[in-house]
Amino acid sequence: MPYHLLMPLMASILFVLGLLLLKRATTAGISPWTVTFVANQWAGLIFSALWFLGGNTPTLQQLWQPAVIALLYIGGQVGTFVAITHGDVSIAAPMFGVKVIMVAVLLTIIGGVSLPLAIWIAAGLATAGIALVQWTGTGLGKNRLLGFTIAAAMAASTCFSFFDVLVQRWSPEFGVGRLVPIMFWFVAVFSIGFAPWIQRQKLRDPQLRKAVLGGGLLIAMQAFCIVFTISNFGDAAAVNVVYSMRGIWGVSLAWLIARRFGGAEADLGRSKMLTRLAGATLITIAVVLAVLSR
Repeated sequence: MPYHLLMPLMASILFVLGLLLLKRATTAGISPWTVTFVANQWAGLIFSALWFLGGNTPTLQQLWQPAVIALLYIGGQVGTFVAITHGDVSIAAPMFGVKVIMVAVLLTIIGGVSLPLAIWIAAGLATAGIALVQWTGTGLGKNRLLGFTIAAAMAASTCFSFFDVLVQRWSPEFGVGRLVPIMFWFVAVFSIGFAPWIQRQKLRDPQLRKAVLGGGLLIAMQAFCIVFTISNFGDAAAVNVVYSMRGIWGVSLAWLIARRFGGAEADLGRSKMLTRLAGATLITIAVVLAVLSR
């Protein structure tokens, strides 16, 4: 029984809950740069605990490896938070599910193995799922915003795909207790570059501060579940299959919470949300097929 896959399952839920909290903050005017800074400082703190697992400390000449992975992580974070700032969580979350196909393809390329037919079928299903989600927008302005949300989510998925593959490839050389903490210290330090754009005035609002700090913490916790599992067990493709369930949670939880507490998803109606759910389901089937074919 692959018990390590329970961690990406937990991460899929934490991810969506974190995005829903952060969406409430960005709706109130909090910028993606503020959210990225807070989430990445949380990550730098949480991942420091892995140092006690030990390992081989990279030399100065090898520090470029955790630095590159850190930049990919930050790129993924920025794309994620830009996506939820300009669009609905129920649109952004299913788009992130395509990441598992990207990971499978990258692992295949790195391993020098030709792509099986099932991968291409999965890519077609994922494309159909994206189309179903996209077709729920109405009006020219809305479609433009929808396209921007999807583009940001896809950019984030690309960065995180390379991130996962490099973590799996380089972790064995240094050990989980060295590569991963150093990598996230780079993340925290690099994110200081966002300091001039941190909205300190808005963060004085207790409700906004709770949403940003709480959402950032949940995002850091879900990252811990994913990165620890991949760096310790490998199995990046299977991990991402389970993690792709966030597409389903993103649609269903966003709708339920919006209908209870208010939000953009509450105004879409049952038929549009069911269409988005169908798109998310197709994406999930696609990513499962992609990994089962390996």
